Amino acid sequence: MDNIPSEKPIPVAVIGCGLIGASWTALFLEAGHDVQAWDPAEGTRETFGERVAKPRQQLCEIRGGALNSGRLTICETLQAAVVGVHMIQENAPENVPLKQDLFAQIEAIVESDVIIASSTSAHPWSHLSVQMRHPQRLITAHPFNPPHLVPLVELFGPDDAILSVAEQVYRGLGSVPVRLKKEAVGHIANRLASALWREAVHLVAEGIADVEAVDIALVNGPGLRWSVLGAHMAYHLGGGPGGMTSYLEHLGPSQEKRWADLGTPSLTSGVRSQLILGVETEAAGRSIPELEAERDAALIALAKLRKLQK
Repeated sequence: MDNIPSEKPIPVAVIGCGLIGASWTALFLEAGHDVQAWDPAEGTRETFGERVAKPRQQLCEIRGGALNSGRLTICETLQAAVVGVHMIQENAPENVPLKQDLFAQIEAIVESDVIIASSTSAHPWSHLSVQMRHPQRLITAHPFNPPHLVPLVELFGPDDAILSVAEQVYRGLGSVPVRLKKEAVGHIANRLASALWREAVHLVAEGIADVEAVDIALVNGPGLRWSVLGAHMAYHLGGGPGGMTSYLEHLGPSQEKRWADLGTPSLTSGVRSQLILGVETEAAGRSIPELEAERDAALIALAKLRKLQK
């Protein structure tokens, strides 16, 4: 991957200008990369600059001022967006045929060593790359929403050299890349989140607790611990001086007992109604934009604290 200079800003294309595209663009720009952005919807293109401004302001707040700002160019065509770039961050809808068609269009324009990074939240690399002429150039690079406030990006691809370059780029944005050893539907974090939500839905469906109680328990209990420790390390500490060895020896059977009692709920109309009513009660009249603002303010505060601790 000699086309990407080491530790220097590069020209990047952002394809798909929704929430994820705006967040990625803010990160690239604040790291000094020039961004060429495109979306097939004219209205989405027209408002993109305004929608990128908010995450850029939030990044400045976290980092204590503007960084080396890159240049944003909003392009009228896909070809204009990808010409001359070294890396493409694709954020199209989660539709495999649509993504495959998009990759075919891109490959007809760019050189074979241009990296295509897909922000897909669930689809495995093998499903997306099957029709590509140069499949090794494709990596899955799944961020957590919003990427400019949640640093995780999960990477998978067949070429270690390409993954190493991508890791370098993402670390330069302030992101935290992790590699999957083999592909999996939903990658790592979405599988963990889905497993947790499955049990959260089960607790509501079985009448064990209401939606708000489940959320309060998570935020004020394990959620706090998970913000500084992963699941495995938390149980390692839970074993006391003997660590994981002691935990598995003494508490492993009780863990298996809990696993055996976990639920497998179905999203029936009744369960859906419970969930909808529950979150509406928890929201207490606050709109989606208001809830997003509260979430972002909390994430910004956490990001500032993490920065101070480094």
